Amino acid sequence: MKFLTKVVQLVERYHFLQGAIQDQGLISDQRKYKSILQELKFLEPIYNNFEIYKKKENDLKQCDEILLHEKDNEMRQMAKEEENLLKENLNELEEQFKFLLIPPDPDDEKNIIMEIRAGTGGEEASLFCGDLFRMYCQFAEKKKWQIDVISGSKTGLKGYKEISFLIKGKQVFSNLKYEMGTHRVQRIPETESSGRIHTSAVTVAVLPEVEETEINIKESDLKIDTYRASGAGGQHVNTTDSAVRITHIPSGTVVTCQDEKSQIKNKAKAMKVLQARIYQQNQQQQKQENDASRKHQVGSGDRSEKIRTYNFTQNRITDHRINLTLYNLTEFLNGNLTEVIKSLKIDENQKKILDLEK
Repeated sequence: MKFLTKVVQLVERYHFLQGAIQDQGLISDQRKYKSILQELKFLEPIYNNFEIYKKKENDLKQCDEILLHEKDNEMRQMAKEEENLLKENLNELEEQFKFLLIPPDPDDEKNIIMEIRAGTGGEEASLFCGDLFRMYCQFAEKKKWQIDVISGSKTGLKGYKEISFLIKGKQVFSNLKYEMGTHRVQRIPETESSGRIHTSAVTVAVLPEVEETEINIKESDLKIDTYRASGAGGQHVNTTDSAVRITHIPSGTVVTCQDEKSQIKNKAKAMKVLQARIYQQNQQQQKQENDASRKHQVGSGDRSEKIRTYNFTQNRITDHRINLTLYNLTEFLNGNLTEVIKSLKIDENQKKILDLEK
């Protein structure tokens, strides 16, 4: 089996970690302890599959021995049938190893901060920004996830110039990481008297929520400004300096939050977004370094990358990464994203398997 050497190494790693987890000293180092538990969760099915594989291999050797030395035709026939079945079982187990060997994304279990921004297209882009926000809210509702708006800039026609929000729940990043990129919309605006189709664009960023222990941001690297909130909003608008702007000086990253009445709450939300952005920047830099020598990449997920087109006149949605076209745009915008997300996961896993085979 092509993957057997790798499997054996991982099984040895599994035994090593099982011993390490008994070390009481790890209990005090919660970060390292949690990391080992996560790795064991990935390795355990590989170990279990390997134990079954070894037993089937041993049974196959016994069948070979019978066929080599047994003279009784009935016994030989039984051994031959058993041999064929065992070979089939081993092939199935080998296929399972391909998927089990795909390393998990360490961010898959995390909550996310999603940022949607209107791009080219003026008011039509802002309206579609609102459409996407409602779409993700409905998908989250179906998944029984929670949504907490961090900040938003509304327009007069139920649209948003931009909106950012936190989504909490089980495997949020695992499901929504594929939404990162440029979403293009083609439709006839309500204000268009000639019936001409307009093309607009919206960018979506998906940032895994990070714990403070995962990233170190020095207080001395931050510039924090407070000001009065502005725009359509609650009673707190323009009454107190509750809005917060945080600038991360080394990277030039700027985050603002004015959604809460409390300056303290706005600062906490802004810090959460800042941590997520800096974390993503670090991850992208590391990924670029790791992928520098690779001929094949799963996909950068860069926010400038056009990932999907929504065509309203044809009720069509096209995901350009996997050449998938569906004619259920209305359902999709109502939060029925499962079919597309499942197809994207399958495609990603297939590409990762190709990488393992190189």
